[in-house]
Amino acid sequence: MVIAGHRAAGKTRLLPLVSKLLGRTGLDLDSELERRHGRALRTWVAESPSTFRAAERETLGLLPGGSVVSVGGGFLSHHPDALQGHFTLVVPVTFDTYRERLTADTTRPRLRADVSLEEELHSMFHEREALHARVPTISLADFLRGCLAQEST
Repeated sequence: MVIAGHRAAGKTRLLPLVSKLLGRTGLDLDSELERRHGRALRTWVAESPSTFRAAERETLGLLPGGSVVSVGGGFLSHHPDALQGHFTLVVPVTFDTYRERLTADTTRPRLRADVSLEEELHSMFHEREALHARVPTISLADFLRGCLAQEST
């Protein structure tokens, strides 16, 4: 299973809960990338986005089958075909929450430093929303309903 969604949607926070619920190992792809490559994502994404994206895609394929994997905020947009064969759970976030979280979190790298932060947030959110809509996913609400239905039987 893959947990995906926008930056700052809460994928990493949700990972241990979903992995415990399913009784599976939970792995954060960004943490795995940093560990395997010895590079901080903040600088890697800024310095060489194409090599980061290639490593991101490759590393997903190297992780143990049956794991619950939280992928980065750009994964759905950049690698939709890499998710074929994976059950992909999308974590919802409104634009207002997205903006609030990313404005407050100065540790995350800018993705479009040539425009204002507000312009970046608006364009990235809406561009990725359109791309996310093309990937077969299950919503968090539907996933939880299914889990609750199984528990009650």
